[in-house]
Amino acid sequence: VHCICLHGLPRTQSSPGDQSKKDKVWSTVSHDLQMQTSVVRNGLEKYSVLQLNYSATMDQISAITSSAEYCEQYISYSCKMSRLLNTPDGNPYTWWVGKANEKHYYWGGSGPGIQKCACGIERNCTDPKYYCNCDADAKQWRKDAGLLSYKEQLPVSQVVVGDIDRSGSESKLTVGPVRCQGDRNYWNAASFITPSSYLHFSTFQGETSADISFYFKTSAPDGVFLENLGNTDFIKLELKSAIEVSFSFDVGNGPVEIIVRSPNPLNDDQWHRVIAERNVKQASLRVDQLPQEIRKAPTEGHTRLELYSQLYVGAAGGQRGFLGCIRSLRMNGVTLDLEERAKVTLGVKPGCSGHCTSYGMYCENGGKCVEKYNGYSCDCSKTAYDGPFCIKDVGAFFEEGMWLRYNFQSPGISVKDLVSRTMLSSTDHDNTVPDLRLNKEALSFSFSTTKSPCVLLYISSYTQDYMAVLVKPSGNLQIRYNLGGTGEPYNIDVDHRNMANGQPHSVNVTRNERDLVLQLDHYPPASYSLPTASDTQFNSPKALFLGKVIETGKIDQDIYQYNTPGFTGCLSRVQFNQIAPLKAALRPTNTSSHVHVQGELVESNCGASPLTIPPMSAATDPWHLDSASADFPYNGQAIGDGVNRNSAIIGGVIAVVIFTILCTLVFLIRYMFRHKGTYHTNEAKGAESAESADAAIMNNDPNFTETIDESKKEWLI
Repeated sequence: VHCICLHGLPRTQSSPGDQSKKDKVWSTVSHDLQMQTSVVRNGLEKYSVLQLNYSATMDQISAITSSAEYCEQYISYSCKMSRLLNTPDGNPYTWWVGKANEKHYYWGGSGPGIQKCACGIERNCTDPKYYCNCDADAKQWRKDAGLLSYKEQLPVSQVVVGDIDRSGSESKLTVGPVRCQGDRNYWNAASFITPSSYLHFSTFQGETSADISFYFKTSAPDGVFLENLGNTDFIKLELKSAIEVSFSFDVGNGPVEIIVRSPNPLNDDQWHRVIAERNVKQASLRVDQLPQEIRKAPTEGHTRLELYSQLYVGAAGGQRGFLGCIRSLRMNGVTLDLEERAKVTLGVKPGCSGHCTSYGMYCENGGKCVEKYNGYSCDCSKTAYDGPFCIKDVGAFFEEGMWLRYNFQSPGISVKDLVSRTMLSSTDHDNTVPDLRLNKEALSFSFSTTKSPCVLLYISSYTQDYMAVLVKPSGNLQIRYNLGGTGEPYNIDVDHRNMANGQPHSVNVTRNERDLVLQLDHYPPASYSLPTASDTQFNSPKALFLGKVIETGKIDQDIYQYNTPGFTGCLSRVQFNQIAPLKAALRPTNTSSHVHVQGELVESNCGASPLTIPPMSAATDPWHLDSASADFPYNGQAIGDGVNRNSAIIGGVIAVVIFTILCTLVFLIRYMFRHKGTYHTNEAKGAESAESADAAIMNNDPNFTETIDESKKEWLI
């Protein structure tokens, strides 16, 4: 039985892809080709052609893929001595046929124009000389698989397999259903920025039935949404006033108008939905969730709506047009492409930018901007911060012996609701031991303390894996990882700073498989790498501890010793991936049930991140002359030719004295020549033949005025 259905990702299909895809609604179109279909020759034919027959027509599938935001189709080729694309330089043995009967010579996980499989793109093929696993022509079973995600080329209608005629060649083919999610037309919008701006489309074909729906957002009190005219017939939707939406039409029996009145203003810059319908029996209008207004059609008279003009969206017929945004305009099941038409129309802009476009950057520290109808807000739920803009640290003071435990799993709540998107969760949430594996983590927090040693943070697991952030007896910080595969945990020791100095310090640790990055305070990040023998997965995380570790089973001996008497000080903005344990304890959220606190937790920002860098001690400051670790060429060492540091100082003093004498001489010479220049300026040539001195100056120098001005400037120096 074949069907087109909407559902989440089924457990029976383990298509590769992002974990977040499981949370989306998918449209799936299946076909009749069985999974792991054995590929066999058809008589003397050189190629084997596998045809896929879908449960929908190609036009229907094309409509689904065209309107979707994203589509994919899984394809897999299992082989034994059966080459696939014949990489790197040969002609492909196998290809698939997509939309419009076009042949494609790439495989799942790759892209158009690239004759490669997924392993060739990721450079992890079993034989690096080839771009597909199957092209190595191995006698063992190999597989090339991946997702075809260029929706313009989907669906796969046919697969042609060639290299199957040799002795020992075997192959199996799997093609998954076409899966699409999202509606790209939902946000197909246009902004009308002048009262006379409009878009035009072909005449609306709604003779006997009309089904119109759209969303609008405006701050104007009135305006025409759309209109289509005939000789006497017409159909029109408009915002008649700030609280009224009107649907009017005439099929030859006289104008009919249906009005929905809202108790609240509709020009509040919020999204409102309008649904207008008309058939031979009745007409109706609905706005948002307000009661639907219905008008019965007359039992006798005309029933056909005859229109001839273009359909105008926005201003029409000299009426005041619509100012604002319209999106997702559907007329009789067809979504009008407002954005594309707006690109070539004056007074109309494609899209409808909301408040988050302009102000979203004010949501800091990972806060998400949420579009509101009359503004925006910052969603801080996935952060360790609070406040309108997610900038307020949420922290607490820990007395001696206090501790906090955050359980990653809680009875009755699925794992995927508790862990971040970076976690890989099992599809079976009923296991006693959660089958979770972390390939990467992001940890950040700030703290202040004067006591050492202590445990700042510890993450336990149902296995022997753990992660810890410690302050050693010396006051230095240590990051400790134990992911298995090595006899001892991997330690990162930050020995150049005393972190138990009572000042706030920030810690940021990120891991992506084997790569670690640590940043302290405002210093540059430092990179580290787990040992080659170490595992790269944090298996089955169980709980996160702050201040002290109270856990059953075997605990690292150093950590056990650091547990006594425990952490005393402040912790703030603690965040592990998308979990904020302190915030969950101090703010009532849906994850508060995961928190257990021993002692009285008092909210405080005393551990907030440092705003300035404290001065470095002489022992760690590389610019301090007495530092033993600093390498300075003039620190009591011979410079060359027997001249030591003291000789260099004497030479410098002599140079300063000579420079001072030269400056004095330059000043005296400038003073003498200044007066000499003034004399020559006033005694112009030709004075003996002129009637007066002034006349001589004017005859000799046409820029007389400028000369006098310059003379004045000389005297004023």
